[in-house]
Amino acid sequence: MTTSEAAEYLRLGERKLYELVAEGAIPCTKVTGKWLFPRDELDRWVASDLIRPAGMRLADPSLIVGGSQDSLLEWCLRESGSGLATLVEGTESGIGRVLRGEAIAAAIHFHTEAEFQESGEDANIAAVRAMAGLHDAVLVGFVKREQGLLLQPGNPKNIANFADMLASNATMAIRQPGAGAQLLLDVLLKQHNKSLKDLRRLDPPCLTGPDLAASIRSGKADCGIATRSAAKSAGLDFVPLLWENFDLVMRQRSYFKAAMQSLIGFISHERLKQRAADLSGYDITPAGQIRFFA
Repeated sequence: MTTSEAAEYLRLGERKLYELVAEGAIPCTKVTGKWLFPRDELDRWVASDLIRPAGMRLADPSLIVGGSQDSLLEWCLRESGSGLATLVEGTESGIGRVLRGEAIAAAIHFHTEAEFQESGEDANIAAVRAMAGLHDAVLVGFVKREQGLLLQPGNPKNIANFADMLASNATMAIRQPGAGAQLLLDVLLKQHNKSLKDLRRLDPPCLTGPDLAASIRSGKADCGIATRSAAKSAGLDFVPLLWENFDLVMRQRSYFKAAMQSLIGFISHERLKQRAADLSGYDITPAGQIRFFA
């Protein structure tokens, strides 16, 4: 819809609509110099802050696990018979879908400067605790994963750590904003008094870890941040950076749904241990544990 059509549809003045656009507070897009407003996005925007009477039940979310990509999780979704599908767009996008009721759960791995301090709170728990829209959240542990620098076979640039990567002037494949690996990169750059503009970056960003690994394998990039599992699958060298918590977040009512219970029951199965060992870079100790309950 055009600006005038959207204003009429929302019963707002055009001036107020432009204020919302300027604040980045309303879904819209600019095409050939004109603002356009997708009707379905406006409907979701209006519904996102809907005030519901006490006791009114929300519609059941789609049987989709959004958020971050992970090969072990995708295997579990297939093998568990849960009927859950996956939609990988990155940690923050997955959380957004849970908030909007478009996904039953999201796979997340947040990173903040605080987690690198001895007394820092777990980044996933801190992020979920701070989200007002997830006052009824459950955080279920899945695994710990090893994140690191993926490098071309043989490590031709002799990169042994993050500082070496910065000094090497290597071309780095990056992830989209809001992806967990990109949040980690942002923290590491800040620790070294650097920013994204200081990197030689491959554009456009890679949407998943395997996509990033493929860009390195093909020679388009020299390095990038992803899991040890992604490196092994693509035949790449790997320099470890840290172990991270990789969790599933959902609403309390979603936790008790049959599909989610099938998945959670399966990830406590002995078969997960063998599959994790085959893929490498996983610690399954947290699998199935409730790590946070709002």
